[in-house]
Amino acid sequence: MRFRKSLKYAFRGIIYCINTEKNMRFHTVAILYVLLLAPYFSLSRAEWAILFLTFAVVTAAECFNTVAERLSDFSASNFNTVVRVVKDMAAGAVLLCALFSIAVAVCLFWKPEDFWNLWQTFFKNPTFPVLLILLAFPSYFYVSWGPLEIRDRIHHRRIVGLRVHQKKYSSEKSEKNKNNLV
Repeated sequence: MRFRKSLKYAFRGIIYCINTEKNMRFHTVAILYVLLLAPYFSLSRAEWAILFLTFAVVTAAECFNTVAERLSDFSASNFNTVVRVVKDMAAGAVLLCALFSIAVAVCLFWKPEDFWNLWQTFFKNPTFPVLLILLAFPSYFYVSWGPLEIRDRIHHRRIVGLRVHQKKYSSEKSEKNKNNLV
């Protein structure tokens, strides 16, 4: 039971980071695209392990950056030089992890023959590039707005639509009542 609770809290922290941090959402979309394209490259089991470790390092660094920002904001209500330095160092750690993850990607995916095979696959089966392009639209909104804002916008439209329908219905009903009174 304790283990399940700790998993619940851990997932809640990850979800919080995704919901509140645009960079975390960018990292998750980048991971999705890499996972979609990686099977077209001949990666060994060790290379897949390196790839997954790279995902873990970058996303964990982003989580720790969020922790540092929240604790810093909590501890100092006014501007504080130490808080600024802590936040800058945490952001710098994420940047270092992201830059080194690009270096890892170059090492793992710089295989010209696999690029050529991927390119030929795109031309033989055009549905995959179309799907990647179509995936770009929800990815853009996911990164720029985040899951909560998307949910709120969809929910707001439903509420607004419901209110418009209710106003229309109530005005029709009041017109009917006026006609019945006359």
